[in-house]
Amino acid sequence: MVKKNLRNILFLPLLFFCLKSYPQETGTVIHKIPSVAISSNLLYDLTTSMNLGIEFKLNSFSTLKLPVTYNPWAFENNKKFKFILFQPEWRWWMCEAFSGHFFGLHAHYSYYNVGSVNKILSVSLSDYMKNQRFQGYLVGGGLTYGYQFYLAPRWSLEVSLGIGYAYLDYGTYYCEECGKFIKHDSKNYAGLTQAGISLIYFLK
Repeated sequence: MVKKNLRNILFLPLLFFCLKSYPQETGTVIHKIPSVAISSNLLYDLTTSMNLGIEFKLNSFSTLKLPVTYNPWAFENNKKFKFILFQPEWRWWMCEAFSGHFFGLHAHYSYYNVGSVNKILSVSLSDYMKNQRFQGYLVGGGLTYGYQFYLAPRWSLEVSLGIGYAYLDYGTYYCEECGKFIKHDSKNYAGLTQAGISLIYFLK
């Protein structure tokens, strides 16, 4: 009896989350889980980084997301914030695919060319980045938690946050045009690897 009551106590919050994630269906309309969605991360849009993700339902409780982010921009005085980022992610949803809470396992690969910058969106970076340019790649992976909010039959809003690891391999150059090579270096990074406020549109 104690075990049964404990199981019910643990199950009720999960049921509550699931019922809140989508509006109740009425009449003879049967709710169908979406199978394909496209998305754009609004946080990346603020940095003028073009991004698009496509996500496929694998089964009722898991999806595969394939996002790409690209920033091709170079500015005056040889300022650069160029990169391309691939960050595929497998997701497990607590209620059903594309609804409510999810946990994800993501990998990432990026090729970047960044230099002569000491501020991004008014956030100060080190003078080290202002006077030098870094060109190389990063690779790694991490874990994600997120929640998807229902907006309309084909629209949702998603918030997510990920932590993980990245290995960075790069060359350092002076910031002048065709700047002189300084050294080759590598670093290990552990911390925030993903952040998103994404607008979702369901194709089908």
